[in-house]
Amino acid sequence: MKELVDNLTQLFADFSKDAALQVENGNKAAGTRARKTSLAIEKALKQFRKDSIDASK
Repeated sequence: MKELVDNLTQLFADFSKDAALQVENGNKAAGTRARKTSLAIEKALKQFRKDSIDASK
């Protein structure tokens, strides 16, 4: 679970950086990276929810 949280932290940082580049500079490649990272975040959050429920049982 610790690895999952560390991975999520890194994904959020990557997303934030790329999204800011797209918004501030209009960088299209950064927008593509941000969208790709958002999908990875979604998958990791679903796994976190599943693991968290299992750990609380």
